[in-house]
Amino acid sequence: MAEHRCGHLGGHAGAEHSCHGRGAETLPPAVRPAATSERVDYVCPMHPQITSESPGSCPICGMALEPRVALADAGEDPELRDMTRRLWIAAALALPVFLIAMAEMLPSLHRVFAGPAIPWIELALATPAVLWAGSPLFARAWASLVNRSPNMFTLIGVGIGAAYGYSVLATCAPGMFPAGFRDHAGRVPLYFESAAVITALVLLGQVLELRARARTGGAIRELLSLAPKTARRIDAGGIERDVPIEEIRPGDRLRVRPGEKVPVDGVVEEGASAVDESMLTGEPLPVEKTHGDAVTAGTLNGSGSFVMRAERVGADTALAQIVRLVADAQRSRAPAQRLADVVSSYFVPAVLIVAVITALAWAIAGPPPRLAHALVNAVAVLIIACPCALGLATPMSIMVAIGRGARAGVLIRSAEALERMAHVDALVVDKTGTLTEGKPRVTDLRTAPGFDEAQALELAASLERASEHPLASAVLAAAAQRGIPLREVAGFQAVAGKGVIGWIGGHEVALGSRAIVAAAELGRLANDAQTLRREAKTVLFLAVDGEARALLAVSDPIKPSTPEAVRVLHELGLALFMATGDDPATAEVVAATLGIDRVFAGLLPQQKAELIRRLRGEGRVVAMAGDGINDAPALAAADVGIAMATGSDLAIESAAITLLGGDLRGVARAVRLSRATLRNIRENLFFAFVYNALGIPLAAGVLYPATGWLLSPMVAALAMSASSVSVIVNALRLRKVEV
Repeated sequence: MAEHRCGHLGGHAGAEHSCHGRGAETLPPAVRPAATSERVDYVCPMHPQITSESPGSCPICGMALEPRVALADAGEDPELRDMTRRLWIAAALALPVFLIAMAEMLPSLHRVFAGPAIPWIELALATPAVLWAGSPLFARAWASLVNRSPNMFTLIGVGIGAAYGYSVLATCAPGMFPAGFRDHAGRVPLYFESAAVITALVLLGQVLELRARARTGGAIRELLSLAPKTARRIDAGGIERDVPIEEIRPGDRLRVRPGEKVPVDGVVEEGASAVDESMLTGEPLPVEKTHGDAVTAGTLNGSGSFVMRAERVGADTALAQIVRLVADAQRSRAPAQRLADVVSSYFVPAVLIVAVITALAWAIAGPPPRLAHALVNAVAVLIIACPCALGLATPMSIMVAIGRGARAGVLIRSAEALERMAHVDALVVDKTGTLTEGKPRVTDLRTAPGFDEAQALELAASLERASEHPLASAVLAAAAQRGIPLREVAGFQAVAGKGVIGWIGGHEVALGSRAIVAAAELGRLANDAQTLRREAKTVLFLAVDGEARALLAVSDPIKPSTPEAVRVLHELGLALFMATGDDPATAEVVAATLGIDRVFAGLLPQQKAELIRRLRGEGRVVAMAGDGINDAPALAAADVGIAMATGSDLAIESAAITLLGGDLRGVARAVRLSRATLRNIRENLFFAFVYNALGIPLAAGVLYPATGWLLSPMVAALAMSASSVSVIVNALRLRKVEV
């Protein structure tokens, strides 16, 4: 759904929101690091399609809008401050009203609080408590009626308004009430204490809820706080000085001293150090950084010192992009939310009907004063049935879980991906860069008679210079080690899943898998290739003018973390499949070493996607993990695409989850987190449904015939507030879940 932006909020549940005929426009969410002047967008935590450029309340549910991205320098929440002030004033005024009402039960106090002036005192105390302190509640209730979107504030407004309005009339014109409203002494009961105390309790619930909800943005604030506020820039004359981070531009040279955080994304130019990248990867071991290595904003330098060149600054840094992804995902809607949405759309009208039925039943068959009992019990039904807990059940869990994932190096793009991950039972993985390090090296070079190794490397490296495949770097590195110069290539073409072709010195040269030289006779090179494959090495064939001239064997070591990841994923109940464009013999050796269940080798990119679709057609819920451009179709075809942050940009864009650590242990973290999140959502929904299922009949007075028990509207208000806070507190448990 598009995000709707305007200065005025309007609309109703299930409708596209617009303002004064303005068309809806889809805009990217703003990322506002600390100490910047970018505009802040506000969004409803329960209805993310509602956005505004200023604080306010949602026209659908009435909840306060929150900044889309939590701010590192947010300061005190103005709404929390306002609600807290109103709470204290409402409580101070409600307490004496409550004591006056309770005095009816104590003869010694009743004599003190008796007399014709007492109702007027109650009116004087309750009026500011209800009308001033509770004015935000009435404003939201009125907005819900104007926008034809009944919500929890509709019920609160009607309930408090009925109790207060009735009491005002009973004080000012008691003679207008019939006998059905009068007690055994002929007096008309007043409910100022109910109206005032309920107002205070609802405000208490709002304050507790605002405080608890503020904690759900903790993950983003932690990420934002990682970015340093200054950087040490080296000017053209070699002079070093500290400058605000906002002044750094791409190309600037910066010094990072021991113990400092890396200020922006860039590349090391001088020096070396070990950098703690746990904020990105979740892994505690520092990573050695030397000349040419990339460094990321927010990571922590160790004991060494180095000079870096800035490449990406401000909103372009990896940290800012992570914040943007996390914020977007936190506001997305999970499929589990649909049930709550459907129930909520019918809930408020149903409660209003139940309240009317309750009032009629007590007015017809209740004990005297019948009409007074009818009013009190109808108000109790309205107050206790507020659907806030039901609406908060899913979005609060999603917000906390996605933040928890970000801290563990698992970037989840949407609530839907988080929910789907819990049901995944099959994981398809690429080999190079996913199971292996993706940093291959040439280990063997075999040539046909009359063709020397230097000539073979010259042609192979010249071709690979224009290729982005992970194996290309290995060939180029081998040529560089031998000091072999490269030649110009004409008509370069990359054939997906096969290799590369081009013209060098008037000859057609091809390098890649057996498929790229399918028409060539291999001769004795065929036996060499078979032997090297049995050693788990990838074989690249070099053909010149259609004749096989050499083969290069490339070895890509298995990542140290991969065996543990495979074991854990099996323990979690996932079947593991390898889908690779590599040679079958090489792939089988790697799979046997790791315990992969099935291998599909020699696949083109579209064949990987077809494999995913076939597995899904068998009833499996499939996740795909890869890092290359050739993995993008399969990542898009999977139920959940998982990209390695060390891989290509296209793979990352095609995936629903990105693993910042670049190893498969992140997949296990994502599975555990998603399962814990779904469990948490079910707990919240169960609590919300059961609370209302039990609370509404109790408030209606179903136990009265058997026990004489009635639920006071004040107790109903306390229970309503407690239910919402309980749901949020339960969701916050996900911050500590082990992944």
